[in-house]
Amino acid sequence: QVQLVESGGGLVQAGGSLRLSCAFSGRTFAVGWFRQAPGKEREFVAAISWTGSSTYYADSVKGRFTISRDNAKNMAWLEMNSLKPEDTAVYYCAARRLATPMQNPSDYNYWGQGTQVAVSS
Repeated sequence: QVQLVESGGGLVQAGGSLRLSCAFSGRTFAVGWFRQAPGKEREFVAAISWTGSSTYYADSVKGRFTISRDNAKNMAWLEMNSLKPEDTAVYYCAARRLATPMQNPSDYNYWGQGTQVAVSS
């Protein structure tokens, strides 16, 4: 059974930065980050392949967020810069049993409990 634990969320002013961490146990392949704001559906943020050679980003975060991973440490990260109030949401780390990163939440098999990110204007 794969378990994912996110950390690193918090309150930050617009223009600031946060680094989210995802610690995973068990065998995982592609890893993705998603977010869900109050009253909205869960949306794709970024994803990375098993080797880290392929990364994908939502247009809304491209150029500001960076996803990375270290399989030796069983860790993945989401570096978030130039944060905006509209980035406020609960951020979730997810993993799937296949190597190809996907943008649809239904393609992921395992989920963390989420970490809150709040960006003030």
